[in-house]
Amino acid sequence: MSSTKYEDIKQSKFFMAAFNSNIYWWYYALNFDMFNHKDYMIFGFRLSYTHDNQLIELADQLERNLENNKVEQIINSKTRGTVTTSYYQKKQSKPIIDEIDKALAKHYGFTEEELDFIINYDIKYRMGDELNSEE
Repeated sequence: MSSTKYEDIKQSKFFMAAFNSNIYWWYYALNFDMFNHKDYMIFGFRLSYTHDNQLIELADQLERNLENNKVEQIINSKTRGTVTTSYYQKKQSKPIIDEIDKALAKHYGFTEEELDFIINYDIKYRMGDELNSEE
């Protein structure tokens, strides 16, 4: 991906959707330390901009969903005054993120099996033992 300015709102929404996808999470989890998120990691994610109305609409849905499900914590600090922190609960947005992955799968040419693997990667492979202990 070239160094692109996200001046076009539709282009920025396209990439907002892509960088919030399970596909991007899978790429990041497999290649990096999970503690640092640097620009070279983003630029190493191979995806070229292609105008896609479905991804743009999904980005809007995701943004609204994240905003509606955020939790705010207010702390009164003696040194900094009142500080409000917002926590976004992405797990509440999983159905929208899964739809983003389905749309991105077309760009990558993924099969249904490959898409299923990526969408369910956390559930099957990172939480496998935890899920089995609940049964």
